[in-house]
Amino acid sequence: MSETAPATPGGLVVTGCDVLRVPAEGECEILRAQDIVVAHGRIQEVGPTGTAVAETAAEVIDGRGLLAVPGLVNAHTHSPMVLMRGAAEDVTVEGWFNDRVWPMESNLTPADVRAGALLACAEMIRSGVTAFADHYFFPEGIAEAVAGTGLRADIAPTYFSSRGAAALEETVAFAEKWHGQAGGRVTVSLGPHAPYTVDDADLRTLSGHARRLGLRMHIHAAEHLEQTEAGLRRRGITPIRVLHETGVLDAGALIAHGCGIVAQDLPLLAEYADRTAVACCPKVYLKHALFPLTPVRELLDAGVTVAAGTDGAAGHNTLDMWEALRLVALTQKQAVRDATWMTVSDTLRLATRGGARALGLQDRIGALEPGMRADIVLTDLSGLHCRPLHDPRAALVYSARATDVRTVIVDGRVLMLDGRLLTVDEPALLAEAEARVARILDTSHGRAVQHYDP
Repeated sequence: MSETAPATPGGLVVTGCDVLRVPAEGECEILRAQDIVVAHGRIQEVGPTGTAVAETAAEVIDGRGLLAVPGLVNAHTHSPMVLMRGAAEDVTVEGWFNDRVWPMESNLTPADVRAGALLACAEMIRSGVTAFADHYFFPEGIAEAVAGTGLRADIAPTYFSSRGAAALEETVAFAEKWHGQAGGRVTVSLGPHAPYTVDDADLRTLSGHARRLGLRMHIHAAEHLEQTEAGLRRRGITPIRVLHETGVLDAGALIAHGCGIVAQDLPLLAEYADRTAVACCPKVYLKHALFPLTPVRELLDAGVTVAAGTDGAAGHNTLDMWEALRLVALTQKQAVRDATWMTVSDTLRLATRGGARALGLQDRIGALEPGMRADIVLTDLSGLHCRPLHDPRAALVYSARATDVRTVIVDGRVLMLDGRLLTVDEPALLAEAEARVARILDTSHGRAVQHYDP
């Protein structure tokens, strides 16, 4: 960590930018030549340039020629896995877990996790991600990275039943300590890994703690159809029904992937639609040749929130949400064979408001409107790959790159200004990460955190 950039006491004004308005329903629109006034971390006003009233001590950012968008939300990732980027390629799902990733994860220390989380935070800031839902081990290090870099995150400590009662208690203790910290930028969900790695008794116990603490659950479930079929063979019920019977859905759940959600699951999910979301991470499904994809249309029709995520960089390779949202649009069109489905407006809403709702933060983030927290990303669509710019909304979905992000603001604090990170010492961070990877990637010991056999 180097420079710090606290929220300006007198507030902040972004002047002269265009603004992407993302309504709860219907078409997104571009508001031309606007000022965004921020005070005490909240958006106070969005109005035509020159008409907004700001505090006299406000910091001013020139937004002319830039498009302000709500900060992107990465609804499912494992941020420290950036340390394993590219280390588990061209393998089956079983080989990915049992031969590569879970053996590598057995090498991790809390310091490794903190270093990986810092590297991931820097990558996400650079690409316009302002909030993310994390699911990983040694969550204290992730929380410290989020608090220090200025990002927003909902952190779920990964729990396997094989780790025992003490680990379950540690999970709950972390939630009690960290939920609402860093000025509210750090929230916590309880994080049982999956129905095939966490027994029903532990799922019930964690669901009870979630209800007691007013928290949600973040869990992998029905990740692909073979898992659902295996559950039906072994237990006679689907993974989603397991979540229903153990109270996970009642507590409120962010379900990672859900590609194996089947027709009989939809009424169950609809029953809890007010507190259930599914994170769709299509790049990893394509890489692992998984079929089918997350049934986004059916879930939305059932009233269930759907959001976009990257999963961890050991599978997705990047934490680039522009890439992720683009793949959601493209793969969903292909999946339902309807080119009019998953419009640019629907896709942008899924990556902003949908992500906010998936994290339980819909009353704070997801749109650039008065009263919302000031999570603002200024993008530059002047590059050749976006020109001519007939429709900025389409450019955001199908043309924009992470490198088009110029300035990032979270809670009124500037984390990146004109391409320069203000809260991360990149050279020191990269040097530390590189010094750790050889030990982390060594799997000659034969250990693993778990065995994949859903």
